[in-house]
This record gives sequence, C-alpha cells and structure tokens, in this order.
Amino acid sequence: MGVALAVYVAVGGLLLVSLASLGSPGVGGGGAIFGERIALVELEGVRINSPGGVVAPTQELHTALRRLREAGKPVVASLGAVAASGGYYVAVAADRIYANPGTLTGSIGVIMQLANVHDLLKKVGVDYVVVKAGQYKDIGSFARPMTPEERRVLQTLLDDVHGQFIAAVAAGRKLERSQVVQFADGRIVSGGQAKALGMVDALGGLEEAIDGAATLAGLPKPPRVVGPRRKFSVVDLLRSELGGGGLGVFRPSLPLFSTPLYLMD
Repeated sequence: MGVALAVYVAVGGLLLVSLASLGSPGVGGGGAIFGERIALVELEGVRINSPGGVVAPTQELHTALRRLREAGKPVVASLGAVAASGGYYVAVAADRIYANPGTLTGSIGVIMQLANVHDLLKKVGVDYVVVKAGQYKDIGSFARPMTPEERRVLQTLLDDVHGQFIAAVAAGRKLERSQVVQFADGRIVSGGQAKALGMVDALGGLEEAIDGAATLAGLPKPPRVVGPRRKFSVVDLLRSELGGGGLGVFRPSLPLFSTPLYLMD
C-alpha cells in the first residue's frame, strides 16, 4: 500500500482546537477517528489556511506538531491563502514550510481590542454598575475609560506573549532572535517575501509539500496520502458559528463585549 502521509487541515480562526480535530475543518466531528490513525503513518503534513486566533489553543497545536517531530515523524506545513499570526505560529513547528508566492503570512504579533462605550451609555442614561474584589477584575470594561495603569498591565501581558511568539519562530526556523525581531512587528508578507526572510523553506502548493515530505523522509514519491473521510459541509459551518461543534470548533469572530481575549489574529 505504500507509505502513508497524514494530512491535517486547519481552516478559519483558531479558537478551540485539538490535533485530532484537524481532520475536519470547522468542527471536531470525525477528526477523533482520524487522529487515532496517526501511529499508522510515517509522515505528517498540515495544510494551514488561517488568520490566527486565541493564543493558548494555537500554542497547543504548535506543541502537538512539535511532539510529532520529536517522535521521529517528519512534519511538513503547507500554507494556503492565509497563514498569518497564529496560523504561522502553528506552521513553525514543522520541519519544512511551503508557501505559495502570494500566500499572506507573517503578522507576528499579539492584539487585544476593547470597545469603550462610556459616552454612549451616559448619553442614553444607562448607569453601568460594577461590584468587584480585586483592583483589575473589571480591566477592559466597555463601560468606562481605561486607566494608564490598566493599559500598562495589558501591554505587559501582550509583550510577554509576543516574546513567546518570537521565541517559537526563532526555534522553529533556526534563526537568531535578533533576526526574527526585524520582521516580528505585526506586518504581513507574501510567500515570496517570507522565503527571502527565512520564514518559509520553499515556494509551492500542497503537491510540492507532499513531495517534499517524502524527500525529507527519504521515501519514494508520491507517498500514499490519507485524510479525513468526512466532508465539511455548510451545516458544519453553521454548527461551528453556533458553537455546537464541540472540541475543534473554529470560529472567525468573537462577541464584542465578551471577556477580553488576546489574539494572534
């Protein structure tokens, strides 16, 4: 039957994800069964088409791919239309990264966006009352302006996570931190620019990545490719949007007034 290459698919915003769930873009259904087959294959590939998302789940995916490498399985990442911020964070765990010349990638940064509708509430006569224990418990509240000290606290948080991102890129791409810092300012770059910066290894699509994986492992080309049997549907998309997909849900947006989340987005 030949050597199998397992190809995982990551599509959309990274919110709640697991390695097993990558078998089915958008939802977790079917992915767990696919995940059980990891031990049966010799090569691992991940196709990424994501602008990023919440930090911790992104880091979990990065760690899962890194552990596959540590277990002796070659891992190759193929970047689709977009693999930016958290999408790129996941990719740097791979042995080799392939991008199309026009792929949008990079965006090595962290962001937190908060709405302040204090003046609007005042205008319509709404008094928003907060009772709290802990000076910063309502940090980022939309009902009042942010204080300079609160901004400092949040900036320190984002700087720390940004440093983690830079360290992951430096380790994965075998670059000095000083090299990564030069382009780790949140900018997006094309696949061609990324190649020149050392952010990706080669230009090409999924087929080139598959052949590259076989070459990396010293195996015949083309390898036998296995992927999720379950197809992604419009129903899956709606279920994902409604939060009913369970583990592995990919959501492109977040409620405006939810608990503040810092994103690699």
